[in-house]
Amino acid sequence: MSEKFLVQLSEQAAAAHWGDKASLSFTEQGATIHLTEQDTLKNVQKAARTLANQGLKNIALTGDVWCTETQWAFYQGFVSPKNLDAVEFAENAKTDSKELASLTQAATWARQMINGTADDIFPESLAGKAAEFIQSLAPEHVSYQIIKGDALLEQQWIGIHAVGRGSERPPVLLELDYNPTGDETAPVAAALVGKGITFDSGGYSIKPSEGMLGMKCDMGGAATVTAGLALAINRGVNKRIKLFLCCAENLISGHAYKLGDILTYKNGTTVEIVNTDAEGRLVLADGLMAAGETGAPLIIDAATLTGAALVAVGQEYNALFGLDKEFVREVQDFAEQEMEGAWPLPLEKWHQQNCPSPYADTANSRPQKGGGYGGASNAAGFLSRFVPNDGKGWVHIDLAAAFNMGSTSEWAAGATTQGMRTVARTLLEKA
Repeated sequence: MSEKFLVQLSEQAAAAHWGDKASLSFTEQGATIHLTEQDTLKNVQKAARTLANQGLKNIALTGDVWCTETQWAFYQGFVSPKNLDAVEFAENAKTDSKELASLTQAATWARQMINGTADDIFPESLAGKAAEFIQSLAPEHVSYQIIKGDALLEQQWIGIHAVGRGSERPPVLLELDYNPTGDETAPVAAALVGKGITFDSGGYSIKPSEGMLGMKCDMGGAATVTAGLALAINRGVNKRIKLFLCCAENLISGHAYKLGDILTYKNGTTVEIVNTDAEGRLVLADGLMAAGETGAPLIIDAATLTGAALVAVGQEYNALFGLDKEFVREVQDFAEQEMEGAWPLPLEKWHQQNCPSPYADTANSRPQKGGGYGGASNAAGFLSRFVPNDGKGWVHIDLAAAFNMGSTSEWAAGATTQGMRTVARTLLEKA
C-alpha cells in the first residue's frame, strides 16, 4: 500500500506567500487546509476535491482540529467512483469515530449502487443487494420478500409491472421489514419508499443519447432510502420500519407500455399514459399504497423524479413536497441539522388536477416538454393521490442533489448520497 498523504486542518491563515486567503498550503509531509470564517464545511470539501484532482489516492487526516463534520465534508469531497476507500480519519476528542464509520458504510453502499452499471444493478439485483445490506446490519430483526414479474399483477401492483414489462429482466417490489421490537404485532412506525428505475431509456418517449447516459442513477431514490435506513439502524433506531423499493427497467420492446394506455391502480385511480418517460411516479404510486397499507403514521419517499426540481433548486438542494406543511418544515430542519441542502416547493391538493385526461381520472404528466409549468409540483400532486390520511405524515423528496453527471468544485462525478442523512435523522426523530 502506498504511503498516505497527511492532511491537517488549521484555524490559522496560510502564510502570505500561498496567496491572499489561501485555503491550502503544503509541506514535504502533506497539506494543511486553512479554515475561513464563512462556509467552513463547503471550503473543506472544496479543498478535498482540489487535492483529489492532484492525483492523490490515499489520505490520512491528522491533528486535533478535525471534528466529525469537517472530516465528513473532506471525505465527501475527496472520494470518487473509482476511489471510495481513500480516507483515513483522525481520531481525537472532537470526533465520533462510530458515526464516521456508519456514514462511510451507508454512503459507500449507496455510491456502489448508484454508480454501478445497469448490467450489474438491475431490478432483481438491486432489491436483493438492498435486502442483504440491511439484513447484514441486524440479522435477527430483518425479513423481506421480493414480488417479481407477473406476481406483481396478482397483488395489483400494476404501475411497477407496466413500467418494467418491456425489459427481459422482470420488475420487482421489495418489501423489507426491520422489526427490532421482537413483537410480530408491533405497529409499523415508519415506511420508506424508493424509486428503483435501474435504467431509464424513457420508453417510447425516448430520451436523447446525452439525456440517457446518466440514467443508471435513476434508482437513486431506492439507494437513498436504503442507505438512510442503514444509517438510522447504526445510530440506534428501535422502532419497526418497513422499506419498499419499486424496481424496474424502463425499456422499449413489443411488450413495453405505450402512450395512450390506461392503468387502473389498486385504489381505483385510472391513469392515462401521456409520457412513458414520466415513469417514476407510476412505480412510486404502488409503493406509496403499499406503505399506506402498513398503517405507518410516517411515510417518506425519495426519487430522482423530475428535471423540473433540478431547474428549480439546482444541484445543491433536494426538493421537499408534502401536504402536511408542518412535517415538511420539520424535515427541512432535519436536513439542515445533517448538513444537507433541502428546500420546500409548492404542493396543494389542487395539484392533483394539473394533469387532466379526457379518458381517465388523471394523466401521468402533461404532453409537454418537462411536463410543462410546475412539473415537479404536478408530479408530487400525482403521488399525493396514493397516500393515506390526506397526506398527513408524508413527505416526498425529489433528489435533485443526488447525482452529478460531471465533477464540480465540491463533488466528483456520480452519486453524492445527499438525502441519506436527512432520511436517517427523520426516522430517529419522528418514527
